[in-house]
Amino acid sequence: MPVDPTGADLKRFLAEDPGGPVVMLNLLQFREDGASSYREYSERIGPFLAKVGGEVVHAGDLATALVAPDGWSWDAILLVRYPSREAFSAMVADPEYQQITGLRTAALDAAVLQAGVPWPI
Repeated sequence: MPVDPTGADLKRFLAEDPGGPVVMLNLLQFREDGASSYREYSERIGPFLAKVGGEVVHAGDLATALVAPDGWSWDAILLVRYPSREAFSAMVADPEYQQITGLRTAALDAAVLQAGVPWPI
């Protein structure tokens, strides 16, 4: 299972932009001993988030699944709010950010990275 978006994924992500803020859902399944690599990635991403106006909404381990398909299992969840899809794309295109993405890639066995559009509540 791929864990990083491709150039084509990012083009589609921008093309389908409804405008406004985006909350990125990250469901993470770590490789054996991958949690420490992801922890280092998490510690180093802060300045890149700040630079584009992003913020971590929630980060934590996942526990008991009450409703899920058989075999469905994720280790952690991360929700990150960005002011726009362009902001997210600018962050992942930053050459300095790209120097730390290897930590994330090496940490993960599987991932879901999906854009969420906030409801007007």
